[in-house]
Parts: sequence; structure tokens; C-alpha cells
Amino acid sequence: MNLPLMFSITPLQAMDYLGVAVFATSGVLAAGRKHLDWFGVLVIATVTAIGGGTLRDLLIDRHPVFWVADTGYLWTILAATLLTLLIVRFRELPLRALLVADALGLALFAISGARIAETAGFGGIVVVILGTMTGVAGGVFRDMLLAEIPLLLRDGEIYATAAIAGIVVYLLLQAAGFERSTAGHAGMAAIVVIRFAAIFFSLRMPALRLGEERKRR
Repeated sequence: MNLPLMFSITPLQAMDYLGVAVFATSGVLAAGRKHLDWFGVLVIATVTAIGGGTLRDLLIDRHPVFWVADTGYLWTILAATLLTLLIVRFRELPLRALLVADALGLALFAISGARIAETAGFGGIVVVILGTMTGVAGGVFRDMLLAEIPLLLRDGEIYATAAIAGIVVYLLLQAAGFERSTAGHAGMAAIVVIRFAAIFFSLRMPALRLGEERKRR
């Protein structure tokens, strides 16, 4: 059993663990809205938490996949799932709690994925794509399994756009000479601010409505 000691965890690992825990929580809340049993809840939490990172690792040929190399991620998912189940047993959490948890996971995983892509030797647009994929893919898998339109594809939803913007901020600050950790925190903050603005102020991206336009004509 590979249970990592806290003093041996690097800042990047700590970011990953926190992202896994937050995304697992969002998975539990989403599964609860569909009235799944406890095993189904754990499956959705796990897919949400590790789906994006797994896809990233497979694409860049990073072996073993991160949660195989360090099973502490799986224990983190289990702990976050049980804690969330305990909380919701005594208090019903609103939909906005799911969106907030998802926004925090998006910020943590997008920047973490970008840093891993950089470490693997990639740069520029590839880092943006891999970081965004790390942040959004788990939520896409979650929504597909729950027969929902993925948050990524909902009408005008500012989701992947927030991840892209945060990663660009991260890369630009590094190019400007800021330390990697400082740039990473700024990138995460940018993602959270943009996503929270979308959630709390109902901001939307412009939508393409060709069918409606044709009907008017």
C-alpha cells in the first residue's frame, strides 16, 4: 500500500491531491443529484477526479499513469468521497456547491496539467491544450456517464475558456520572468475568478444560432 507521507509531497503533488479531492467532491454531488447508490457515487467520483489526468498521461506516453504510480490519489478520492457523503447525509448542498467545487478542481488541474506538460518538454499551445484537457476531461466523462450534456458544451458556458485563459496567464507570467510557483498561483486565480464570475453573474459566451437566423429570414 503506497500511502505517501505528507513531508515527502512536492508542491505539484499537493496541487494534484487537492485537485483530485475537489473533483471527487464534485463527482459525488453530481452523482447524488441522479440518486445513484454508494458504489455508483464512488465510480463517478473516481472518473471525475482522475479522468483528465489519465487522458493526458496516455497522450504524452507518461507511464505509469499518475494514479498507478502513486495510489495515494485513489485513497484521496476515497477519503473525499466518504467525507462528502457524510456531509450531505446531514445537509443538502445546492447545485451551486457542485459548480463551485468543479471550478476549484478546474483551476487546480488545468495548471497542474500545464506544469506536467512543461516538465515533459512541451511548450506553447501544446501546454495550453494538455492543461485544458487535464482540467475539463474528468468533468466531461462524469457528465456523459450521468447522461448530461457536458458542462464544456452547454450553451454559452464559460468553462474551457476559463482554463485556457488561466494557462495563458501562467505562461505569460513565466515568460515575463516571474517564478513558476507565482505564475501558477496567478493562473489558478484567473481561472477561479473567470469561472466564479460565470457562475455568480450568469456570464455566457456568444452562441452561434444559424437555425434561428434562417427562420427569421
